[in-house]
Amino acid sequence: MQMTFRWYGKGNDSITLKQIRQIPGVKGVVWALHDVPVGEVWTVERIAEVVNQAKMYGLNTDVVESVNIHEDIKLGLPTRDKYIEAYKETLENLSKFGIKVVCYNFMPIFDWFRTDLFKESEDGSTALFFDAKKVLSLTPEQVVKNMEENCNNFTLPGWELERLKDLEHLFSKYKNVTEAELFENLTYFLKEICPVAEQCGIKMAIHPDDPPFSIFGLPRIVKNKEDIARLLSAVDNPANGLTFCSGSLGGNPNNDLVDIVKTFTERIPFAHIRNVKHFEDGSFIESSHRVEDGSLPITEIVNALYENGFDGYIRPDHGRHIWDEVCRPGYGLYDRALGAMYLLGAWDVNVLLKNRKTACLI
Repeated sequence: MQMTFRWYGKGNDSITLKQIRQIPGVKGVVWALHDVPVGEVWTVERIAEVVNQAKMYGLNTDVVESVNIHEDIKLGLPTRDKYIEAYKETLENLSKFGIKVVCYNFMPIFDWFRTDLFKESEDGSTALFFDAKKVLSLTPEQVVKNMEENCNNFTLPGWELERLKDLEHLFSKYKNVTEAELFENLTYFLKEICPVAEQCGIKMAIHPDDPPFSIFGLPRIVKNKEDIARLLSAVDNPANGLTFCSGSLGGNPNNDLVDIVKTFTERIPFAHIRNVKHFEDGSFIESSHRVEDGSLPITEIVNALYENGFDGYIRPDHGRHIWDEVCRPGYGLYDRALGAMYLLGAWDVNVLLKNRKTACLI
């Protein structure tokens, strides 16, 4: 297992590579070219910039999150093939720098969704919050405006204002798209992409829907264990994998996260671990990584990954905003660094116990 840390790039993050390098156990950054419009090829020159910046601090760049999918591919439009060809070229360029994993998602319009970006908790920290009641009264336009006004002037991947400027037009395109049709469009994409990814030594790791249920009537197709199994079997290529995200799948209390890990470990090259606290009305807030602070079995998830031979990449996912840090919503330095240490501690306990058992046998 390798611990990584998401970094949004020089000039686009409140966090520096020097700070990330000082978090014990962190070996690499999870990155992307956030300024490249969706559908355009990532050039060798631009990729090299980030790779070389990270190398200066001894950090690998093995994981990319995300090479986003153009909406025409999700919609299955005739124009999708040109965007798929561009995606293949990007994968080939990434492979020249030893990239091992590409995380991506297939969520229509919005890559992720929260009603509040800085919801205050009892201890004075703030965190991303999904208000199940509030969402019923919000329009998509109101949501985008809220994101724009409360993002601390940081870009929010998946909420690019240029792309979302004509929401009415975007929603009209999805008006009659069913989950079955969206799934068919995803399998079409993967059948084209996976042979190239396999040749390049890259694992494609789809991110679950966040949250794992429909919002604003949009279809969702990576919500639970059944969806994951269907997707992995539909394109049975070793390059077709899953980004296990405890926070996304954990947005639905009915998802058995430990069982999902045990079932699909061999197809999980990348894991996002974060905790959420559930409320009776269906709302949830992102808490610290400690089991006691949220509703998810974080240590059991780590144990399941270890016991089933997980050898991929992990990053501490969204964290709270603590100690008056001004940062991108969900992506402060301090709480995610604490999260990395918590996860490494849980992993190290497994290593220690295994070593003791081995010693006893000897």
